[in-house]
Amino acid sequence: MTDHPRSKNTVPLAAGYDTSTTLKFPPSFRFGSATAAFQIEGASHQDGREDSIWDAFCKVPGAVFEGHDGSVAADHYHRMPQDVALMAELGLDTYRFSTSWARIKPGDRELNPKGLDFYSRLVDELLGHGITPWLTLYHWDLPQALGEKGGWTNRDTAYRFADYALEVFEHLRDRVTDWTTLNEPWCSSFLSHAGGEHAPGHTDPAEAVAAAHHLLLGHGLATTAMREAASSEHRLGITLNFTVADPADPGNEADIHAARRIDGSFNRIFLDPIFRGSYPADVLEDMKEAGLEQHIRDNDLEIIASPIDVLGVNYYNGTLVAHPDKAPGPEQDLVFASERGLPRRNPAVGSELIRAVPRPLPRTAMGWEVQPEGLERLLLRLQDEYTGPAGIPMVITENGAAYDDVPDAQGYVDDSEDRLAFIDAHLRAVHSAMDAGAVVHGYLVWSLLDNFEWAFGYDKRFGIVRVDYQSQERIPKASARWYARVAASRTLPALQ
Repeated sequence: MTDHPRSKNTVPLAAGYDTSTTLKFPPSFRFGSATAAFQIEGASHQDGREDSIWDAFCKVPGAVFEGHDGSVAADHYHRMPQDVALMAELGLDTYRFSTSWARIKPGDRELNPKGLDFYSRLVDELLGHGITPWLTLYHWDLPQALGEKGGWTNRDTAYRFADYALEVFEHLRDRVTDWTTLNEPWCSSFLSHAGGEHAPGHTDPAEAVAAAHHLLLGHGLATTAMREAASSEHRLGITLNFTVADPADPGNEADIHAARRIDGSFNRIFLDPIFRGSYPADVLEDMKEAGLEQHIRDNDLEIIASPIDVLGVNYYNGTLVAHPDKAPGPEQDLVFASERGLPRRNPAVGSELIRAVPRPLPRTAMGWEVQPEGLERLLLRLQDEYTGPAGIPMVITENGAAYDDVPDAQGYVDDSEDRLAFIDAHLRAVHSAMDAGAVVHGYLVWSLLDNFEWAFGYDKRFGIVRVDYQSQERIPKASARWYARVAASRTLPALQ
């Protein structure tokens, strides 16, 4: 393999962890992978599927890298049996996928039998290969018809989501026991409605807080409805994405305050309503100008706090933050142009001027710092403050990395020194957290396949399996073969 300038790290990816040690995971620990419908399926206008807000966003000039879209993606819609066979070959015991609302209920009208049939066949294929299906009901592909009515800023969308969720549940509950309502509502609210980076690409803090509350309400309504129809075998949950915000100067009150605000706007705004039935007082204050509190109606928080059975934990990186170095200016000063010319804004509503401070850590191709010890601290904090007191297990539902893969003549990628090392480091962090008392039942790597990476199009590759987008050939990378051995043995081998 030819060396690539992004494939080497000057700082060890697993700094703080002994990679010369072999670690054993419990026999019941789940090793699997995760994907999302819009990112892999393609077939965007086949068998009754209609546009989602992401289909519409991809048509906006400059919204997605080089105008890429999800019309073909990894063509999983047509190659699903082969993809499931590949999962079995890799020894994965769990596969987390999402159902496309735009495929199952095009335009959020009546159910589409062909759309439901695709997921029914997928579930049967998985079970036939001994793989446990884990179904996520919403991974950002809201029907465009609802987007035109305000999307998640419209309270009614929460009720439409609950209807859709229950209909899917009633059709697949006989074979699917693991259910997630939402994937990363932070992205569907703040990154999408304040940051401008995800569909629908707006930069309005008032929209963002409305969307956040309505997403949580939709989760609660769906969980309540499914619970009434569920058996004791069903596990209902939600997947949140987290950061670990540290003050640049732990002795500086202003930096400590900055870290608190980022933690509030990223983590606690979702955790506290779900686990404690209330928004944190400091978050309500931080987002007062955006109007978060005005969206809360009687019984909303009781509905949002409907008990869950599992918390999905998505973790990619933490952040070091410092207090603002300037006073807030006019509203327009907070909005800037992206490299593609579209409006962008810091998605941390109410805390836009808090500064991220770079650290001497390795980075992925996304520019994200590699910080596995942050995952260990996150899991222990969640255990101590949220899941432990509630008696709820956690599963890592996403963790992985994009790197600038360089395939050889056969399309094979030796990612041993970056992606493989990244996954190893984070698995060591999970193991260490479990040793310290965190109840973690599984790890699902993101992602099985290279795919459509949202605003980055096909420019970023997260897969442990390479997809040649011209031929659609699947070529397992070094990380896939290594992960297969880990999954088969429940053992994390020492790295040489």
